[in-house]
Amino acid sequence: MSVTEIQLFQILKAKLGEKEAEQLVSFVKDEVKSEFENKRELLATKEDIANTKEYILQVKSELSKSIYLVGLIQFLAIVGSVIGIINFMMK
Repeated sequence: MSVTEIQLFQILKAKLGEKEAEQLVSFVKDEVKSEFENKRELLATKEDIANTKEYILQVKSELSKSIYLVGLIQFLAIVGSVIGIINFMMK
């Protein structure tokens, strides 16, 4: 038993009796352990965080390339439009 469990046991022993206090402390301990196991599945590990950082860097790189490519295509479209307008006005 940990210090906290012993303290709880001592408090409950005075009010409920030794056997009931021991059962209640055991029950509380099992419930806390069960709840922790349920919550632990939701926690991120260091490995999860590292993988997330790598994924974010990949997405950021791909997004930068896409933005550059779209900007280049827009620039070429504008240049083509200006050349087309000038060519139309010259005729």
